[in-house]
Amino acid sequence: MKLNSIIIAGGGTGGHIFPAISVANALRKINPSIKILFVGAKGKMEMEKIPEAGFEIKGLDIAGFNRSKLWVNWSLPFKLISSFIAVKKIFKEFKPDAVFGVGGYSSFPVLKYAQSKGVSTFIHESNSFAGKSNIMLGKKADFVMVATDNMYKFFPANKLFISGNPVRSEIAHSTVLKEEAMEFFGMKIGKPTVLVVGGSLGARSINSAIANNIQKLLSVGLQVIWQTGKGNLSIVAAEVKGKKELCVSEFIAKMNYAYTAADLVVSRAGAIALAEICAMKKPSVLVPYPHAAENHQTVNASVLVNNDAALMVSDANADTELIEIIIKLMSDTNKLQAFGEAAGKLFVPDADMLIAKKIIETIEHKNG
Repeated sequence: MKLNSIIIAGGGTGGHIFPAISVANALRKINPSIKILFVGAKGKMEMEKIPEAGFEIKGLDIAGFNRSKLWVNWSLPFKLISSFIAVKKIFKEFKPDAVFGVGGYSSFPVLKYAQSKGVSTFIHESNSFAGKSNIMLGKKADFVMVATDNMYKFFPANKLFISGNPVRSEIAHSTVLKEEAMEFFGMKIGKPTVLVVGGSLGARSINSAIANNIQKLLSVGLQVIWQTGKGNLSIVAAEVKGKKELCVSEFIAKMNYAYTAADLVVSRAGAIALAEICAMKKPSVLVPYPHAAENHQTVNASVLVNNDAALMVSDANADTELIEIIIKLMSDTNKLQAFGEAAGKLFVPDADMLIAKKIIETIEHKNG
């Protein structure tokens, strides 16, 4: 039996969405006639980004557990029940041969339902510390695709497949020239450039540190490309108004251009962001999101730090330490080069194709 149809479930952030799109494109490259349906959460960015990438998506009315505002969680049981009802209808109409989960609110009900019906399931755990939902679902999954080889404490050894983290093709195989990238952002060619990103949704501590000290960065001869994250541009507008050698936007669509232009990347430590940094062989200063489940961003960042590919600053100390660390590191070209080379060695190329082939081979073997 061939893999004729597959549901890809999950989303919420670019760290889930872009790898999912990469795997979908890899599946379509192997089998152009395969039917692919995405399932995401209504109101989340996948409902916009997936159609833009040329794929159909269905939305579930679901949300995650809010750790900071416990009183808003009263509706979760009702949303979960309605999601399972919606998933049942989707399965009846689409009839998937397999389901691939990438994480996010919508991933759990789709994979849980698939497993209850005996449909093959595959999970991608991008982080170095597995989430509780994936640990639970991993027990019945056909395979769990992971980024590193230290995940045996979370999943059964016979279900693990070390794939690396899928990176968008335009980043993994970027052909953009430095001069071209600098011109795209209006930067001066040859001038040291810092790329600041806090993920697709932004990072308050990073934005605050940069906004409060932007003139200091510019005065020491640096130029900055800055993605503030959705809804955050107005917050920093006053601080950046009229500043030269500064490019600020809510979202950077052409991240391959941004990475190419950068001599240093300042970023959160989401697994996919780190995979992109490694793919582009860039030195980085990482500020892990402190409220990530099981503090997995700190664990992610530690992998790069322990391999001499990055420096790490705690979220709490970002406002007092980040700027000085950026300035000091940017003055040490030898360390920048060494960090970049070390980062490149951590990248697993063509993870999207490895995952796609593993899913297809498993279905063919299982039903052969």
